[in-house]
Amino acid sequence: MKKETQIGYEYFKNSSELNDIEKELFERAKEARENAYAPYSNFLVGCSVLLENGAIYSGNNQENAAFPSGLCAERTTLFWVAANFPKVKIKKIFIVGGHREFPEKNPPIPPCGACRQSLIEFETKQNENIDLYFSSMSEEVVKVQSIKDLLPFYFDGTFL
Repeated sequence: MKKETQIGYEYFKNSSELNDIEKELFERAKEARENAYAPYSNFLVGCSVLLENGAIYSGNNQENAAFPSGLCAERTTLFWVAANFPKVKIKKIFIVGGHREFPEKNPPIPPCGACRQSLIEFETKQNENIDLYFSSMSEEVVKVQSIKDLLPFYFDGTFL
């Protein structure tokens, strides 16, 4: 029997269509992107996170000459938030990425597989979905209401 999976998502042509908190998250992720350490790939990514207490934190990708030693913006931000606010739920996460040389030419940049898996862990741990937004400097934005929309066949602690 063949089954199909569909995902729901919202598309925003540019950031002016976002509400005030979404615009703030977009701007904070763009600012964080500018401080990314990406001398090898020149692919800069910024991330901002809104916590349930209203606080916003951001981070960016950090590369290393030994490529597996670097870390994506999403995990840099998530892990810092979890280390400092382990009991505070994450409400929204906003990702902005693109190449240093031609940032406006990229479509919205979704999280990589490792980041999707990390995001599933946070959703599972807090037993609540996280609104996920991803964009590029072109300002097109895609929003999903759960990382499960991007990773429908996910692995979590229930398998262990």
